[in-house]
Amino acid sequence: MNERVLEKLSILADAAKYDVSCSSSGSNRKNENGGLGNAEGMGICHAYTEDGRCVSLLKILLTNHCVYDCAYCVSRKSNDIKRAAFTVQEVVDLTINFYRRNYIEGLFLSSGIFSDPDFTMERLVRIAKKLRTEENFNGYIHLKAIPGASDDLIREAGSYADRLSVNLEVPTEQSLQLLAPDKSRKEMVQPMKVLQNGIKANRDERKVLQAAPLFAPAGQSTQIVIGATPESDWQILKLSDGLYKKMELKRVFYSGYVPISNDNRLPALGTPVPMVRENRLYQADWLLRFYDFDVDELISPEDPFLDMQIDPKLNWALRHLDQFPVDINKADLNVIKRIPGIGVKTAEKIWKARRFGKLNWEHLKKFNIAANRAKYFINMRVDDFQRKDYTPQQIRNFILQTSHSKYAPNHSPQLQLF
Repeated sequence: MNERVLEKLSILADAAKYDVSCSSSGSNRKNENGGLGNAEGMGICHAYTEDGRCVSLLKILLTNHCVYDCAYCVSRKSNDIKRAAFTVQEVVDLTINFYRRNYIEGLFLSSGIFSDPDFTMERLVRIAKKLRTEENFNGYIHLKAIPGASDDLIREAGSYADRLSVNLEVPTEQSLQLLAPDKSRKEMVQPMKVLQNGIKANRDERKVLQAAPLFAPAGQSTQIVIGATPESDWQILKLSDGLYKKMELKRVFYSGYVPISNDNRLPALGTPVPMVRENRLYQADWLLRFYDFDVDELISPEDPFLDMQIDPKLNWALRHLDQFPVDINKADLNVIKRIPGIGVKTAEKIWKARRFGKLNWEHLKKFNIAANRAKYFINMRVDDFQRKDYTPQQIRNFILQTSHSKYAPNHSPQLQLF
């Protein structure tokens, strides 16, 4: 690698760190005809997959030049930073060379806007096309879909990429106009609709013809910056819930705003968004997607921010003690999933195990439930624990005292979703 490409890599890999919307779950692209890589059953983006594996990718911007001046973005045109841009072939070569050296398992490629959305999107598509058709690369590719780009380019991108993401960036049109007046929510939503229609059409086509070409098999995602604008957690989760239901997104990612300027439209320097707020949003998001909760069960306009001390599921349970304790041997699966300390997979194991006999506390402990929480919500003899009519505040205090480290601000939301 020559020094100039290495310098570009240093600049554009660092600039890409602010985009957190990278995930690869759901793709089943297979390696055929002796090609390179395999996206089946794997995840990318230095993240933990559902089975606990840590995976990696080449995560870069095509360029950090940008014609826009979004107040919250480090690559905005008015920011005095060192600029760089890769050529199409440089990105292709980097991906293949890094893959051959076992440094990466795929590519996450985003970009600033060179001169207009189509000019930029066309280059992103060319990179993916060259990797697939010329290099026979079957590893994971995640492309950024550029708002304002033509529908044809977005559709072409879907034929080569495993996942595409269109970042909404801030939660409301009002905040977008304040911080990024050159952009519009309509232009951001349009590529989402194009991708949604393409994914649906491909799904139907593959039911008839299994060998039909894949179209964005890992779906689409988005990213929302939190804390740069005053929207509440309730507003953010309402938006996410709508995107899951109406646009069928795979993931919404939440990125705490990192103070980068003294712009009076933004929070003051030195006041970054607490990591715990991101964590709580991810936990609530998980409850919406896998535990059948509604947004209004977790949070309300009257109390629009998530509790920073306890997770949303425990908070809901403490506000609904009338629904507890639960008889674990008789309750429906959806009821078991709502018990604090019991996750989705554990709830399913408990539900299935009841067919072979009545379960007791010793059985439940073998399922690795979070006993220090679950015991307050289960109608079962629990070791030496004596059930009393504790108040919600008492239960909250007991759990916080015994689980302080599990609720620490830097704890990963992916590991504490009960």
